[in-house]
Amino acid sequence: MTETSGLTPAADDEVVALCRDLIRIDTTNPTSNERVAAERVAEWLTDAGLTPQIIESEPGRASTIARWAGEDSSRPALLIHGHLDVVPADAADWQVDPFAGEIRDDCVWGRGAVDMKDMDAMTLAVVRDWARQGRRPPRDVVLAFVADEEAGGVYGAMDLVANHADLFEGCTEAIGEVGGFSITVGDRRLYAIETAEKGIAWLTLVARGRAGHGSMLNDDNAVTALAEAVARVGNHVWPIELTPAVEEFLRALCDELGIAFDPADVEGVLAKLGPIARMVGATVRHTTNPTMLVAGYKHNVIPQQATAYVDCRFLPGGQERFYETLRELVGPDVAIELIYGNDAYETTFDGDLVDAMTSALLTEDPSARVVPYCLSGGTDAKSFARLGMRCFGFSPLQLPAELDFSGMFHGIDERVPVESLRFGTRVLSRLLALA
Repeated sequence: MTETSGLTPAADDEVVALCRDLIRIDTTNPTSNERVAAERVAEWLTDAGLTPQIIESEPGRASTIARWAGEDSSRPALLIHGHLDVVPADAADWQVDPFAGEIRDDCVWGRGAVDMKDMDAMTLAVVRDWARQGRRPPRDVVLAFVADEEAGGVYGAMDLVANHADLFEGCTEAIGEVGGFSITVGDRRLYAIETAEKGIAWLTLVARGRAGHGSMLNDDNAVTALAEAVARVGNHVWPIELTPAVEEFLRALCDELGIAFDPADVEGVLAKLGPIARMVGATVRHTTNPTMLVAGYKHNVIPQQATAYVDCRFLPGGQERFYETLRELVGPDVAIELIYGNDAYETTFDGDLVDAMTSALLTEDPSARVVPYCLSGGTDAKSFARLGMRCFGFSPLQLPAELDFSGMFHGIDERVPVESLRFGTRVLSRLLALA
């Protein structure tokens, strides 16, 4: 007998077990690889009657792709993508072993619990439960469990798009991570669907000067030139610029708070958001954060070169102006070199898929409200968008108001509530039935 979500009761336990099993596979990027996880996912999909492929871009850097045939394969297909890799975790800092998949305080703990083995598990649980019932989605669904997202997707989504685009034939829309999660405002939950992402520019600033003895006068010191440039970049307060997704989110927030939206007081609105303000606040302006400095080899030697690493994120539509200002801040004596870059992305908050996501969420949480938002970071959606897909962040979770959700990403003691996993699985099942 099925529940109203179309799932059997077995899915409640299976999604938790799948999440724990995935966390126990160490896929730390870059010290481990994704091959074991990709093989395990392929086994689970094969059990569900699918025929997955494992694609390796480099030895061990593996992604698993499968097409789930729908009732009407003539319709445009939907891509559901999630990454298998995780960022490092130092066990000495954690309350639990970050790769044990332990359940404590009604949460599944471990590296990847929210980023993003929870979504991988929810997707697998839905596919396997539907398969046991003999159900198929209304249209084809391509399932992609990919490598290397945490390092920009070079060995994962970027490689798949460049060299295996045929696997995504017919896909016009996609859902992936960091969206569909709840934010509690007063007594109401807002579910934020990601419709935009900031662009990424990982840069080095390189200063070159005259090497010499540390005791001598030197008016061409590379370290000094670099330090001044880094200070200008790091201390610069970028102006607030509201993109459509951010403005719509903030207007909805003000509406829920019963206050008028004032574009001149965006900081005041953010102050009412709680911990999630760190994530949302980073979407109202460009950011430039110095992260590493490299110079010299001996205390009494002035080096010929000094290098700084800067993590830059620019707003959709603002890339050209961003670089113009950055060059002014850095100045003519320090070189700017791009190590890795990826475009900003934005789509509109409308269409049948948005309606289906909204309906699926509100059926499970009728008093809630669904809003768009912009992600301050980046996901594999940037790559899949190059194939012409409309991409959304939709990994649905109903979260306790007190949980610092944004702090879970790459944080210590990462965890996801068990009930959030079960909620998200029901929502995904409803979405697939409607999509």
